[in-house]
Amino acid sequence: MDTIASLFSFITTPVSWVIVQFHKVYGAIFGPDTGWAWGLSIVSLVILIRICLIPLFVKQIKSTRAMQTLQPEMKKIQERYKNDKQRQSEEMMKLYKETGTNPLSSCLPILAQSPFFFALYHVLNGIATGSTIGVINDSLLASARKAHIVGAPLAAKFTDGSSKVEALGASLTDVRVVTAVMIVLMSASQFYTQRQLMTKNVDTTVKTPFMQQQKMLMYVFPVMFAVFGINFPVGVLVYWLTTNVWTMGQQMYVIHNNPTPGSKAQAAYLERLTKHVTNHGKARKRSERTIIKAIVAKGRDRNEFERKFINGLNKAGLAAQADGSVVQSDAQAVAQTEDGTPTSAAAPKRQQPKRQTKSQRQSGTVGGATGSASGGTKDEDESASGTTSLSKSGEPEDAKPAAKKATPGGGTRSKAQSGQRKGPQRPKSPSKK
Repeated sequence: MDTIASLFSFITTPVSWVIVQFHKVYGAIFGPDTGWAWGLSIVSLVILIRICLIPLFVKQIKSTRAMQTLQPEMKKIQERYKNDKQRQSEEMMKLYKETGTNPLSSCLPILAQSPFFFALYHVLNGIATGSTIGVINDSLLASARKAHIVGAPLAAKFTDGSSKVEALGASLTDVRVVTAVMIVLMSASQFYTQRQLMTKNVDTTVKTPFMQQQKMLMYVFPVMFAVFGINFPVGVLVYWLTTNVWTMGQQMYVIHNNPTPGSKAQAAYLERLTKHVTNHGKARKRSERTIIKAIVAKGRDRNEFERKFINGLNKAGLAAQADGSVVQSDAQAVAQTEDGTPTSAAAPKRQQPKRQTKSQRQSGTVGGATGSASGGTKDEDESASGTTSLSKSGEPEDAKPAAKKATPGGGTRSKAQSGQRKGPQRPKSPSKK
């Protein structure tokens, strides 16, 4: 471990300087030799580091979601080139390059935090061995060795013997109980953080080996913390426990406000967003407009929860716009259906013309033929036409028979009666008895 610590010695001095500055502030409040002053200094160091790592954490979320989206394509490549590992790797790298994803981005926060972890371990190990390190001089070293966190010295370990623990001014029982409780809390927080990610913030429509890998890590990480935790000083356990609690709270905030599409967290978020938007009649926050804009832009590619959200707005008389805003929709407005295609809300349904009955078609045909053959007087024709118009005035316009085609001879061509073919009729042959 000394070899690893020496590799990160360049950051030991800045870490020790930050701890000393926080110790000055808390020492003025709680006393310079108390566990509160030194313990809160370590907690403040964790918070400061994690605030600096927020941009990397955001990049980690984007990379993780991009990797989840690529899992179906990666599975196809693995099946297509399962006998050619080199070609499989080349196609994987090509897919990463085309989509702009990096599998190592999800490990960036842990990798960036590792130097601080080893530097802090080296500082606390120096306190335990009674050697000055960084900006911690002899007076600060003596003050840190007197500090106890709930009865356990800052530099004590679970594996320390009774003689070493007594030299630090504590009992072995207190050290074992405090370190055991902190290790259990550290492992439990890690397990809950990973479980929350798998059960709430994973797209349930995609079943890939990546999800199986994440489930395995959900159980591996807590065991690793429990095994390695017994060799960590109390100060390092405080650092790591604070880191896990911060990660858990940060992830809960992300899942609550910006969940993964297709996950259970997205269904709960869109349900809350529907109630909020329908109550106020608009999207009030910028984050809400960003999510609505992304949902509208998907069009037909929306998942089940997103289509339900759009339908809920339409039922409430609202319409989501392309810029993420929500406006009131009236009868003449063009609404958006669940599959993203526009449809007019006020377009009347097209009515099909009523079908004439057999008797209506026959009476119209016979009447037309009779009128054309009789050659009656003008008064009779006007009277007949008047009677016809009066008798059919109450019928709908669609029910009127179609105009008859004029024959070259000036008459009208009568329609073939029901059961009779057009053209010359073929004589029936006598039935054979």
